[in-house]
Formats: sequence, structure tokens, C-alpha cells
Amino acid sequence: MTIATLAFYLFAVSALAGGLFTVISRNPVHSVLWLILAFISSAGFFVLLGAEFLAMLLLIVYVGAVAVLFLFVVMMLDVDFAALKAEMAKYMPLALLIGVILLMQFALAFANWDTAPQAEAARAAVTPPDMENTAALGMLLYDRYFLIFQLAGLILLVAMVGAIILTLRHRQDVKRQDILAQMYRDPDKAMELRDVKPGQGL
Repeated sequence: MTIATLAFYLFAVSALAGGLFTVISRNPVHSVLWLILAFISSAGFFVLLGAEFLAMLLLIVYVGAVAVLFLFVVMMLDVDFAALKAEMAKYMPLALLIGVILLMQFALAFANWDTAPQAEAARAAVTPPDMENTAALGMLLYDRYFLIFQLAGLILLVAMVGAIILTLRHRQDVKRQDILAQMYRDPDKAMELRDVKPGQGL
């Protein structure tokens, strides 16, 4: 057994364990930590496939940002998880039915799985021989698929602006800063001096 095969089995076991304990853990903080383990194991799979850039992207974006954000939200919000689990118990039969249907679909898909004859050669030559993985990915994104990449970014920008506009509410009972009123104020009227006698208030 080679080192790569041993690493594959190690990452596979840790990814499956992380995904399983993410779902069945009673403590939500522990669930987030198991999710981080699943992310790190998935990054190990990308390293074994020769996709180092995607592995680092998974660690930076998902482990470094998304999972930590989940952890902060879970730890800062006072959520009654017992009540949530009681509500979820009502939908357990439907969830089990959906899970059985998904497993049957996976079984049908893997039963009819045929390996393409050129798959091994494609795995062996992921990138051109004189180019690194990150450079090849950059050439694909910013050369061949440049328009699609820019359109995807534009769609995400429009979605972000739309979400901000839909959730923006101008409350009337909140004091707001008026920049022009502050700039055009009269210094002579901005402050009033009063002669307060000893022992008296304003």
C-alpha cells in the first residue's frame, strides 16, 4: 500500500466521520467542529488529485470564513435547540423517506456506472506538462471562460444588491445623522451658555 492510498483512506474515513457526527452531534458547537474536519478532509482529497489551489481555497473560504462564522453565530445567539429538535422530530418520517429515495437513486446511478476509456489519461494529465495547476486554472478562468466568469460575478453582485435593497427598512423612530444639517449649522446657535447658580440646576 502506497502513501497516497493510505492518505486516501485516512481522508475518506475522517470525511465520513466528520459528516456523520456533524449531523448526529447534540451540541451545535461540536457539529461545527466536525464540519471543519469534513472540510479539511475534502481539502486533502483535492491535494491528492493534484488540485492544490482548490484545496487552499476550500481551507481559506470554508474553514477560515464560513465555518468560523457558523461557530460565532451558534455561540453568540441564544437559541433554544431543544425546542428546535422537538419541532424537527415531527418531520422525521418524511426525512427518512427522502433519505431512502436518495439512497435508491445513488444505488441506481452506481449500478450503471461505466468508466470512460479516456478517464485514466485525463486524470494523469490534468494540466499541460509545462504549466502548474494554478496557472492552468487561471488560464481557463481568465482566458477561455472569461465572459462566463465575469457574468457569474455580475449575477452575484446583483443578488447582493437586491438582498440589501429588499431587507433595508427606514425606521421612523431611529435618529439618523444629517450631514448637511451639521455642515450648515450656525456656530453661534450651536452652543448656549447659561449662568448656573450654586446649588441650582438647569
